Amino acid sequence: MKSVIRAVDLWKQYDKIGQDNSAALRGTNLEIAAGEVVALYGKSGSGKTTVLNLLAGLDRPTKGRVEVEGQDLEALGEEGRTRLRRERLGFIFQFFNLLPTLTAFENVFLSLELAGKPNSDAAFKALQAVGLEGKEKRFPHELSGGEQQRVAVARAIVKEPAIILADEPTGNLDTRTGDQVLALLAGRCRELGTTLIMATHSPLTCRFTDRMLRMVDGVAIEENSCSERES
Repeated sequence: MKSVIRAVDLWKQYDKIGQDNSAALRGTNLEIAAGEVVALYGKSGSGKTTVLNLLAGLDRPTKGRVEVEGQDLEALGEEGRTRLRRERLGFIFQFFNLLPTLTAFENVFLSLELAGKPNSDAAFKALQAVGLEGKEKRFPHELSGGEQQRVAVARAIVKEPAIILADEPTGNLDTRTGDQVLALLAGRCRELGTTLIMATHSPLTCRFTDRMLRMVDGVAIEENSCSERES
């Protein structure tokens, strides 16, 4: 199966150059196929969010290379990376990042506008798909945490991106609501053939994924079984 994401020898240092103990990533390698549902899991500070930010082109590696759909992110330049995010990537944030002055519908519709393909019907259908039919006109403060995260999922899937990157998508939800959101997100990605990469602190996410990568000291290690992941 063709790889849509490839990361080679990724290093990311935030402090002084040459001090290895300041590196969030230390030679991480990734190869993720089209349509895969993959989780990056590990403790806080293990490098999960850093990986997602580099894959999205929101940050740049100290060393190494990231390729998305065969394109080297560094070679694309800032304008090219912005276009890639708008047209080919979806991002789901831990704290939802909904615009508080926009309704649920408007938050989702904005994603389509930025991608250059505004479509009201598609925005309504995306909200319906995540179980929010009838709540399109509500503002974020009028929705529960689980409902806000469902809006965030709808916003990510509405433009049918090739890749969705989700940073702790259930980190602020209770276990039951979190499981519902994960099942919904993974299910929609499989239905659409979208590649999904989730950063998570919980090994139990393995129930919803095809592969699990454990982040340890800035390196991604492949896990072989769900029982191993839960240990």
